Amino acid sequence: MKKKLSVLLSGILASSLLLSGCGSAATTSSSSSGGDTIKIGVLEPMTGANAAGGALEIEGVKLANKLYPEVLGKKIELVVVDNKSDKVEAASAASRLVEKEKVTAIIGSWGSSLSMAAGDVVKKAKVPAVAASATNPLVTEGNEYYFRVCFIDPFQGKVMANYAYNKLNAKKVAIVQEVSNDYSVGLAKFFTDSFKQLTGDQNAIVSVNNYNTGDQDFTAQLTNVKATNPDVIFAPGNFTESALVIKQARQLGIKVPIIGGDTWETPEFIDIGKDAVEGATFSTFFTSEKPITKESEKFLAEYKKANPDKEPAAVTALGYDAYILIRDAIDKVGAADSVKVRDQLAKTKDFQGAAGVITLDENRNAVKDAIIKQVKNGKFSYLDVIGAKN
Repeated sequence: MKKKLSVLLSGILASSLLLSGCGSAATTSSSSSGGDTIKIGVLEPMTGANAAGGALEIEGVKLANKLYPEVLGKKIELVVVDNKSDKVEAASAASRLVEKEKVTAIIGSWGSSLSMAAGDVVKKAKVPAVAASATNPLVTEGNEYYFRVCFIDPFQGKVMANYAYNKLNAKKVAIVQEVSNDYSVGLAKFFTDSFKQLTGDQNAIVSVNNYNTGDQDFTAQLTNVKATNPDVIFAPGNFTESALVIKQARQLGIKVPIIGGDTWETPEFIDIGKDAVEGATFSTFFTSEKPITKESEKFLAEYKKANPDKEPAAVTALGYDAYILIRDAIDKVGAADSVKVRDQLAKTKDFQGAAGVITLDENRNAVKDAIIKQVKNGKFSYLDVIGAKN
C-alpha cells in the first residue's frame, strides 16, 4: 500500500511540475510584453526564389541580436518565420507572428512583393513592421504600420538613369524586366521616367522586354534587345534571373553595359553569372569601404570577427539596422507596446545605423544616399556614392 501511495504521489508531483512548466512557457510566449522576453518577428524568405536575399537579412538581424540581446531588462527573442518567397505564404506567416506569437514588431521582408503581402495583416493588428531592403513605394504607402530603413525606388531609378546618361553616355536604353515582380516593374518605370526626362526624348527607351520569375531561357527577349541596338540595358530583377539574362546576353554577342538594382548584391549573382557578370553595375545601400557612422564601424568589426573571409552584403547591414531601430523604439517608450513603438518609429530622425544615418520622412521611408557598385575580378567593388539630395 505504501509503495502504491508513493508511486501515486510521485505521479501527481511529476504532473504538477509538468503543468507548472507549461504554464511558465505559456506566460513567456503569450504576450511579447510579458514574462522574461520581448518578441520581435523576422519575416523572411528562407526557401524559394528569394531565399538567398532572406538569408543575408537574417544574418544581420542575428548579429544585432547577439550584440544587443536585451531591452528594458528583458531578453529579446527572435521569432523567425519562412514566407517561402510566396505572397500568400507571406500573409500567412505575418498572421502567425501577430496572432500566435504576439510579437511586438516585425522585421522584413526581403522582396517588396512579400512585404506588401504582409501589409494588411500588420495594419489590422496594429503591429509595426520595418522592411530592411524592400524599396517599392507601395510597401509603406497608405500603411501607417509599415516602415523601412532603405531608400525607395523612385530615388534608385533616378540614380541609375543618371549613371546611364552621365557616366555611360547612353542615349538609348533597352529594358529587361521581371514582369511578375513588383520591385522589378516599379524600378524599371522610375528609371524610364527619369531617363526620358534626362534625354528629353520620349523614345529613349527602345524596347521593353518581359519575363517571369523562374524563367531560364531569355533568347527571345535578348534577340529583340539586340535588334534595337541600345547603348545600355537596364535589367532590374531577382539575382538568379538577372545573372542568367546577362550570361545569355553575352553568349548572344551583346556587349553593351548592363546595369541593375540592389537585388544583384548576393553571392549567387556572381556564382551563377560567373565571368559574364564582370562589369555589371548596380545601385545598393552600403559599402564596407566607406563606414559612415560609429555603428558602421562596430557592425563591420563584429561581422569580420565572425566572417573573416567575407564582406557583408548591404542588406545584411540593413537587417542589422531594422533590429536596432526597433530595439531603440522599445527602449524609448519603456514598454513592448506595439502602438507606442509604432509612434516612436515614426519620429525617427538622425538615428545612427550601420548602413548610415536614418531619418524617416512623412511616408516612413528612409532618406538615404545610394552606393554604386560593380562586379570586378569576381567581387562587388565600390564605385561611387550618390547623395539623397542630388
